Amino acid sequence: MENVSCDIKRMEDKIVTFSKFGDTGKGGITRLALSEADFQAREEFCKRMKALGAEIVTDDMGNIYATFKGSEDLPHIAMGSHCDSVVQGGNYDGILGVLTGMEVAETIVKENIPHRHPITVMIWTNEEGARFDPAMMSSGVITGKFDKAKMLASKDMEGVTFGEALDASGYKGDEKNRMNPKDYKAFLELHIEQGPVLEAEKVDIGVVEGVVGMVNYEFEFIGQAGHAGTVPQKMRQDALLAASEAIQYLHRELDKLDEKLVYTTGRIICSPNVHTIIPDDVKFTLDARHQDPEVIKQVVEIIKNIPSELAKCKVSYKELWSRKTVSFNKEFVDFVEKNAETYGYSNMRMYSGPGHDAQFVADMLPVTMIFVPSIGGHSHCEIEKTPVENCLKGANVLLQTVLDIDKK
Repeated sequence: MENVSCDIKRMEDKIVTFSKFGDTGKGGITRLALSEADFQAREEFCKRMKALGAEIVTDDMGNIYATFKGSEDLPHIAMGSHCDSVVQGGNYDGILGVLTGMEVAETIVKENIPHRHPITVMIWTNEEGARFDPAMMSSGVITGKFDKAKMLASKDMEGVTFGEALDASGYKGDEKNRMNPKDYKAFLELHIEQGPVLEAEKVDIGVVEGVVGMVNYEFEFIGQAGHAGTVPQKMRQDALLAASEAIQYLHRELDKLDEKLVYTTGRIICSPNVHTIIPDDVKFTLDARHQDPEVIKQVVEIIKNIPSELAKCKVSYKELWSRKTVSFNKEFVDFVEKNAETYGYSNMRMYSGPGHDAQFVADMLPVTMIFVPSIGGHSHCEIEKTPVENCLKGANVLLQTVLDIDKK
């Protein structure tokens, strides 16, 4: 069974079929959690898995588990990802991990590949957080990262709570069906890279060693509002000028650290945001990510050393949230690398910058991830694409890794 392969035509059919659910008409999808488009994708998933003989259950967060029985009474080997998207997202982020899981299961069934452990294909609910905050909501509840009551109370733009949407969805199941360490041996998640590295290096498979640590801070600058036409420049307390000086300071200092450090100022709030008024209150965020905790500590030191007054304005900052670097199971990571080599696929070890459900699951189960290239590094947009040939390569590595774990 070493060289068994998934089927490229079946793989393409899955991609094309699921791209219809939430189709924007511009090459992408808007498939928000527990929306009609999400239900369509879930129904298609369940229909296809049932046709192959899977037993399907849902848990109290709406996560779906499609299980194919093993020959022995052993813990499950699970694989999967999410099927919700951001607004005007692409056809690969998240859903490809579900589709390759489906294709692996179909290959195992059609090729009559023996397996001792039950094999489960999963859909996680509300990974993106695009409709209900926060991201990775359901895996966060199951692994104890988030308080369930607070998550159920999270509201979308129309004021509908996650709990209300879940109750109305038909996918709310029993808490006893949750993934747990007693009943599960492993979790595998295939995902698009969402970045340009694999394509630039002409590499087929990303062997993911973990998810990088990060910090997210918000800075605030308090100045004095005034008329744009009357206050002399030397007498101004311009909060936006102070914020711009701080951004330059941070960039200069952070650029001195490791070249693998990535950081972003992604949100700026300027008040009163009127073209004839000097800004008196400006906030911006800084998101910084690196796999080495020592580098993250250096980032925090740079933040703490920001001048307390810039452009005659008061400067303050606070941490919004952070995460530590998550390392995946070394043996499983080695399996992924070995299997890429077995198929003759070029590969490289890497860490994930974005977060994934797998990083939460890693706290309670052995986990590994597989990355496939993203054309142009595009993700969270409608032009997001991965060639079907690369999707198939990822599915093949996923298949063999599941079978390797099954032998343990």
